[in-house]
Amino acid sequence: MSSAAVIMVTGALVGASSALVGCFLVLRRMSLMGDAISHSVLLGIVAVFFLSGSRSAPLMVLGAGAVGLLTVSLVEVIQRTGCVRSDAAIGLVFPTLFSLGVIAVSRFPSEVHIDVEHVLYGETAYTPFDRVVIGGWDYGYRSFWILGTMTLINALFVGLFYKELKLATFDPGLAAAIGFSPAIVHYALMAAVSATTVVAFDSVGAILVVAMLIVPAATAYLLTDRLPTMLALAVACGAASAVGGYWLARALDGSIAGAIAVVAGILFTVAFLAAPRHGLVARAVRLRRLRHEFAMSLLLGHLEGHHGAAELPALRRRFLWSARTAARIVRAAVRQGLVTEQPPERLTLTERGRAAARSVATT
Repeated sequence: MSSAAVIMVTGALVGASSALVGCFLVLRRMSLMGDAISHSVLLGIVAVFFLSGSRSAPLMVLGAGAVGLLTVSLVEVIQRTGCVRSDAAIGLVFPTLFSLGVIAVSRFPSEVHIDVEHVLYGETAYTPFDRVVIGGWDYGYRSFWILGTMTLINALFVGLFYKELKLATFDPGLAAAIGFSPAIVHYALMAAVSATTVVAFDSVGAILVVAMLIVPAATAYLLTDRLPTMLALAVACGAASAVGGYWLARALDGSIAGAIAVVAGILFTVAFLAAPRHGLVARAVRLRRLRHEFAMSLLLGHLEGHHGAAELPALRRRFLWSARTAARIVRAAVRQGLVTEQPPERLTLTERGRAAARSVATT
């Protein structure tokens, strides 16, 4: 397999594994918590290395998961005091834990063997050279094994506990009432986010993994109102960001991880503008249509209340319409056969217009 293909597949696996859990962060309005966990787990990675002297992936995941859960617990403890709000609690906890990790990495570089810049930004370009060799046998690319396993674990987690995740996300009160604890689901999700973050370190780093956790999920959220479709779209957006980011980085001779985040941002911008229901353009069109329908209702109701006829200047004064607005509404009403316009500027309801006016009055 070519180096380009290895890098793109690695990025796609990061995007897929992150998007599966990122959807629930977005739906729970906990996007900032993903940012907090992705930074604070550095302390867990360093602590595991100091305690065990090993960079074993399972141990790193356990250490990162423990610190991720510690981050969530500290945030909730501070929040429950009522002294600060949830966003401030997150802002207090994760910089402290992340800074402790950075201090440890920068203070003992020869012992830790982890570079601060690598942790922050990652380096996807080196993934084709990192292979799993056991007993002289080459088992393939390390990133494929680690990220593929993480993607599979997240897919199994979402698939097996789909009903619990869905119910605890949208109606935690009902979830508690029917017998399972939303808190357990919450902490299980946070553990999955922590594990996903640490295995993505080698590819996108602590900072850019936030983009893969949140941006594809936010993009999918704009495109659909169904959770299964959102999960599928988020995975697709994450994979597309990785592929597009590689070619953008190659064209610009820049950072692959940075380019992945840029492409993810571009996809979100397109969805933000052009999503069929929730996009900015669709909302503007819908708002314009509602304004037009309301203005038409005012016109028909006024004419019906004045024996089916009125002067256009009086209508403009009554509703504070500009000449352009009034002309547009009258043209639409005449075109639909609701009114007739007779000089000089006199409007009269047709039979169809009277029926429409009565329909408006009864709704």
